[in-house]
Amino acid sequence: AINGPLQGRTLILDLDSSRANTIPQDYDTDLESDWSNLNLFADGNDFSPETIAKNRDIYYQKQIADIIINQTTETSSLLTSALHINLNIGQSLTINTSSIFLSLETISIESLSNKIIQQIGNAQIHFPSNFNSTINHNQIVSLRSIMRPLASADESQLKSYTNLSTSISFSIIDETGNEMSVPVTSNNLYEFIIPHDPNVIIPSMTLQNVTSLNSTPFHLLFNLHYINITQSNNLTISLHIEIQPLNISLAYLFIYKFDSSPQLNSSINQINGWALFCPTNLTNDNLYTYFIDNQLTVNHQSFIFGLRELNSTEIDEFCSSQSIINHPPISDKPFNFTSNYQVRTYISGCYYFDSDNNWQSDGLLVGSLTNHIQTQCLSTNIATFASALLFLPSPINWNYVFANASFIKNKTIYLTIICISCLYILLVIYARYKDKKDIEKLGVTILPDNYKKDQYAYEILVFTGHRKDAGTKSKVQFIVTGEHNQTKVRTFSDPKRKIFQRDGIDA
Repeated sequence: AINGPLQGRTLILDLDSSRANTIPQDYDTDLESDWSNLNLFADGNDFSPETIAKNRDIYYQKQIADIIINQTTETSSLLTSALHINLNIGQSLTINTSSIFLSLETISIESLSNKIIQQIGNAQIHFPSNFNSTINHNQIVSLRSIMRPLASADESQLKSYTNLSTSISFSIIDETGNEMSVPVTSNNLYEFIIPHDPNVIIPSMTLQNVTSLNSTPFHLLFNLHYINITQSNNLTISLHIEIQPLNISLAYLFIYKFDSSPQLNSSINQINGWALFCPTNLTNDNLYTYFIDNQLTVNHQSFIFGLRELNSTEIDEFCSSQSIINHPPISDKPFNFTSNYQVRTYISGCYYFDSDNNWQSDGLLVGSLTNHIQTQCLSTNIATFASALLFLPSPINWNYVFANASFIKNKTIYLTIICISCLYILLVIYARYKDKKDIEKLGVTILPDNYKKDQYAYEILVFTGHRKDAGTKSKVQFIVTGEHNQTKVRTFSDPKRKIFQRDGIDA
């Protein structure tokens, strides 16, 4: 009920919203109250009541969530302290509820090599096969693992995409009840399998109509796809690409480059990597998959990959051969697709919860076993872990866009744009004309029969009603009468603009 709204999974309860936005009793006396500090709840310059109320809800939800996390951690520590001293070697205890799964097991250090701790679902913790620790191998320790169905929202409220992840905490407890730090080398890492929400909706693949591009005049060697991989708050991400050919007997050459378009021909080799997609590489779902780990995407903003279909000669040479292929097949001919294919891309990440309640990714590696239902995380240390998962929108196929951008194929679109543009230009001209007319109405009219030697000036305001025919084109005259004298008959007139128009004010 608390963490769900922070992760965007559920709505804030009406009672919680009411409590967060009710004026506190000490509002008049506590001048430094967070509740009255609107800068905490505004979105930049947006101080609208709706924004303030929404962000105030989130602010107090986060405060309550932090209290619950601390209470849960304290309760887990107390349970561990009370139970681990009563467990003999090889004994274990499991607590399984809808909101938490806790397991506690007593074991010797020497038995930790290659040990697997299985949790609910497919979640697991796998120790390195060569677990070398400086701790005495005969020492008795307790292994505590905690799994929560939804990862906590971090303090920064930045997009970490952990809202589809469970969280796994793991600790090694010594005989005195204290948590131990047992780092391992980069060659022997802890492995964590973190499940995603089993109800996650996997978007369908996007059809790429590449056969219609064969006759285009652009003479491209590869069909290119652009993916935005901009990362927030220095959280690293891995990239997953899935390609499903409609004809599973076809093979493809896959190339990619970060931050610019890849180029590969007999004279240019500007790529960061390549792969051959042969029919023998198809998965059980008839997919070609490619994985870019989070260490390769660091400091990059975009990923552009190209695909071309191999001809029969290339398939015989590169896909039928049992030898290792060290170089990609090179061709200077424009691509020629005989069948279309579908594409789906998504990103994943591995994060740990730091002491400031923020998710961090340094020191973690996303493993190649990551898929739609789980993330494989590799780490040199133990902490609280969660995973990121985000399915990306379909990559923009610029080849297809430009190949089908002719006027003949898009008459309706072009005519609509032309009509709207012409209408916009006419409205701008009309608006400018009306602006000039409005400027003419501004200012005070000096009557032409004024005497320049007069030392006093009087301003007369004339309000014209807004009813029909309230204005007039007639000459209007007036006499100003004072206690001692009066003026001669004066005439209201202005040679530069009309006066006494309906619903007008003249001075």
